[in-house]
Amino acid sequence: MGRVNEPPRLPGGSFAAWSRDRLALARRGAEECGDVWQLEPGVYVAATAGVCEAVLRRAQDFPKPSSPLFPPLKRAGGPPMPEERVHARAARMHGLRPQAVAARIGEIAPGTARFVDQWPTGQDVEILPLVRPFLAEIGVHYLFSEDAPVLLPFAWQLFVAREVLVRPSRWMWPRWVPTPTRRFRTRRQVAFTNALRPIIRRRRSSGRLGDDVLGQMLRPSPRYGPLPEEAILDTLPGLTVATFETPSRAAGWILLHLARYPHAADRVAAEAALLPADPATTTSTHLDNLQYTQALVQEVLRLHPPSWLLTRRAPRQTQLADYTIDAGSTVLVCPYTAHRDAREHPEPDRFRPERWLDDSGSTAKPGVFLGFGTGPHGCEGASLAMAMLTLMTAQTARRYHVSEPPGPEPGYQVTTFEGLATAGLHLRATLRG
Repeated sequence: MGRVNEPPRLPGGSFAAWSRDRLALARRGAEECGDVWQLEPGVYVAATAGVCEAVLRRAQDFPKPSSPLFPPLKRAGGPPMPEERVHARAARMHGLRPQAVAARIGEIAPGTARFVDQWPTGQDVEILPLVRPFLAEIGVHYLFSEDAPVLLPFAWQLFVAREVLVRPSRWMWPRWVPTPTRRFRTRRQVAFTNALRPIIRRRRSSGRLGDDVLGQMLRPSPRYGPLPEEAILDTLPGLTVATFETPSRAAGWILLHLARYPHAADRVAAEAALLPADPATTTSTHLDNLQYTQALVQEVLRLHPPSWLLTRRAPRQTQLADYTIDAGSTVLVCPYTAHRDAREHPEPDRFRPERWLDDSGSTAKPGVFLGFGTGPHGCEGASLAMAMLTLMTAQTARRYHVSEPPGPEPGYQVTTFEGLATAGLHLRATLRG
């Protein structure tokens, strides 16, 4: 007999049912069981807005598992020390904070404009392979400025290694097993590190550290002093891929909504008409004026958060929404269902960007918007991603009408294994008259 205060078990819920249709089971669990429900013994799903927010903020009770896709390479001194991790994160955040992104809008906008320029018109095009290289160029440039052209090919190979590694497999090997895909990842990580190391040494020896994110990491901290070279090298492969991987997934959903909601696209186009003809002269004021465009991006991320499921662990027994969570349990935080909590979002399944322009539409309210996570492990690049996606959306709508290929069936497949994406999505761009 289960404990009185144990989260309810979803009838018919199991890992087998979960693997068949994770989105449908997640929605059914939230609708039938409420705030927290049990998928399997020791595996719980946080399903609604307030509870998801609580788990993500309570990092001591629900820490993020330590399983980076690009773990630190073996080195004589061992893995980074805790103070090195603290210093590295603080330095990265200094370069990724909203004020820093705002100051560099003129560097971000040209990349999104080049994507628009290169979109072939009048034909159905698979959109994710088209948009991803341009977002990669923007992200790598933001991190490394003038050194980006050298590092971009290696960053792209890191992305390829990630795609290979996270591909669904019948076998889940222990992390210490050197499978072919893990060896491939390590080779790509070593190549990226070998390309970045001389750049770090050149910048330090010349004293010209740079104003990009790498430059911020090279600046000595008043508390910790300079970061060791290896600590910088360890942290940057994952961050580099993250600057364009998640925005690429989001871009697919955004462009699909421009196609499906032409009135919304027209409103974005009217707003984007005020952007400067030369993208390099775009400023944070221009970005701030794209209020409806930003609302549209947020609404798409509400309905289709690219990181739709986040994993946390409970190292000790704790309470969550009046339920007992046992030590050793896994808690799956589900922004996908939290964003469909009708208590926070009236008509939650309706696409309505205007909700973010209303007085009640505030992302500061707990649990209302988890598109980039929240708490100590929230997405470091949230401001950069919003700037990239907002400018891409505005410039696309200003130039094109976007449409889906004709046919009764969707021209894409929704994938959920690593993130929520539109695999195989084809769209057509037609010049606005």
